[in-house]
Amino acid sequence: MSLVVITGCGGASSNSSVSNQGNVIFIHPDGASPSHWGAARMLHYGPDGRLNWDKMSHMGVYLGHMKNQLTATSNGGAVTHATGVKVNADSFGLDEKLQPVVAASGKTQTIIEEAIASGKGTAIINSGMIHEPGTGAFVAKVPSRRNFAEITKQIVESNVDVILGGGEMWYLPKGTAGKHSTAEQSQRTDGVNLIEVAKKKGYTVVYTRQELLKLPANTKKVLGVFAADDTYNDATEEDLKKDNLPLYVPTAPTVASMLDVTLKILSAKNKNFIVVLEEEGTDNFANYNNAPGTLEAMKRADDAVGIAMKYVEKNPNTLLLTAADSDAGGLEVIGVTEKDFPLDKPIPANSKNGAPWDGREGTLTPPFVSAANQEGKSFPFAIGWSSGGDNVGAIVSKAQGLNADKLPNTLDNTDIYRLMYLTLFGKEIAPYTKEK
Repeated sequence: MSLVVITGCGGASSNSSVSNQGNVIFIHPDGASPSHWGAARMLHYGPDGRLNWDKMSHMGVYLGHMKNQLTATSNGGAVTHATGVKVNADSFGLDEKLQPVVAASGKTQTIIEEAIASGKGTAIINSGMIHEPGTGAFVAKVPSRRNFAEITKQIVESNVDVILGGGEMWYLPKGTAGKHSTAEQSQRTDGVNLIEVAKKKGYTVVYTRQELLKLPANTKKVLGVFAADDTYNDATEEDLKKDNLPLYVPTAPTVASMLDVTLKILSAKNKNFIVVLEEEGTDNFANYNNAPGTLEAMKRADDAVGIAMKYVEKNPNTLLLTAADSDAGGLEVIGVTEKDFPLDKPIPANSKNGAPWDGREGTLTPPFVSAANQEGKSFPFAIGWSSGGDNVGAIVSKAQGLNADKLPNTLDNTDIYRLMYLTLFGKEIAPYTKEK
């Protein structure tokens, strides 16, 4: 039995030594609602096309409230995914008394920590800095999500087999230049060089997409450090243009590439594994109301889903699971006729009620144009925003492969852990939510 929580690659095979246990690939496109997915579908595949995400077999409406508020935080939501229990919005693996959260399994271990202790394969992948909570909270416990240096240290010390992301500045002591970071950018004040620590622990360190793709499948441990900061440049379209910055760091691999290599490495170990992958750009670009960046990030997340689906097809003992914990920016598609949105003229800056609108290069630029429908026609559209933050929106979870049929039609955020746990360890945990 295998559980894949969104993430996957084709061509590799994984054999389970225990018949009722499988692999998990969990893909977390942060901040992505069906509207985000819908906009990406229209732009890249057209209104009659289908995303990889669309093709997943099972779907449930996701409810993501925290212990002390309705809107999830990235760190609180991640802790719940990693432990299966409700926590306060400020939690990063610790409870209100600053003690480790007791998971639904009864242990003070996250699902990845328990997997490491059980000898299973493990990986965390993030397009942001490696301390991002969507993956970091699966192996680190700190009083504040702002404790970037300590989170990064705990990740390196966790013994996760594959660690891929950005954030080199938090691996290196102040005054130490790296492959991406200048001496002035490096942030550690404890004098510890975590790159050297990782090498001593047996990690092969890579810094670019090219280096990652050259790794042999029998590589034991991998640390990928692909940018000084995030692998994307999260700012408004106007600020990126002013500073002549691309949406993503050109030398960094996409999350799909990271997943593909990861699956080959973990499959070669011939034991069950769990991969937790986060495309963080879907959230960060949306929080800046950067529509082009958000739609590029959504395409990258969907490409990772495609890699995972190919893996599940060849390895049916794997569960692929996807979920977001919030609706970033409240994105909506405004699709009208070409008469209303001429392709060569800027769209209005705002709707009648004042909500900001974006065209394909930002405010007051020409509209996006969809890929053609099945009749060969394309359509103009704009992106409307309701906020610059994370909202309680229409969020859904999807699943494919082993145990996908057990995804509830309406699921609590604590159910993500339970489905992964069932697949990875073959043990069912009673639901948190009691039916009324």
